[in-house]
Amino acid sequence: MTDYDVLRVFCGPSGGYGNELGVVREGSHMPDRDDRQALAAKLGFSETVFVDDPERGVIDIYTPASRLPFAGHPCVGTAWLLDVPELVTPAGEVGTRLDGEFTWIEARAEWAPPRTLRQYASAAEVDALEVPPPGEWIYAWAWEDEAAGRVRARAFPGRGDAIDEDEATGAAALLLTDRLGRALNITQGRGSQLLTAPQPHGWVEVGGRVVLER
Repeated sequence: MTDYDVLRVFCGPSGGYGNELGVVREGSHMPDRDDRQALAAKLGFSETVFVDDPERGVIDIYTPASRLPFAGHPCVGTAWLLDVPELVTPAGEVGTRLDGEFTWIEARAEWAPPRTLRQYASAAEVDALEVPPPGEWIYAWAWEDEAAGRVRARAFPGRGDAIDEDEATGAAALLLTDRLGRALNITQGRGSQLLTAPQPHGWVEVGGRVVLER
């Protein structure tokens, strides 16, 4: 088995929750995409990152079923782990910065895979949702406090793989921030926290806490 780190990304204020991420720091040891896809499926995390150049921040991202040009929680987690000024993804160059307990990335909404952003009337309605059938990637959200920018969200990838619900989804938070045009404080899943802020010229920052699980 190839060596890999396990991180939790977008942890809550106490350091709990967060979305698990596998990171293979020596991606050059497994250059073949089919082998990478097989390992990502075996590990079963919502995403697994292969680092192809740790100094330049070149990365390759996989779900258990497919390769992604960009994804939020893998970029935040890998930015924290590598501590580099940018990450190079197939979608484009992702700016990164560390600010106290938060790690931030800056990316563009058009890089995010398509999702259905579905608004509900209350956080209680979002909490009560059952996992929908596969076929549509749904980001369910509601205002907890609209004036303060506080959002309750849950994410259902709908891919038909082992991930029925995504604990924390940076790309979806990026899309919602781009749509609403304002900074957000999102509580997702069981207790993960994502912070976002729109930036000039179509860029969006997404930030959160990262913990090394093992």
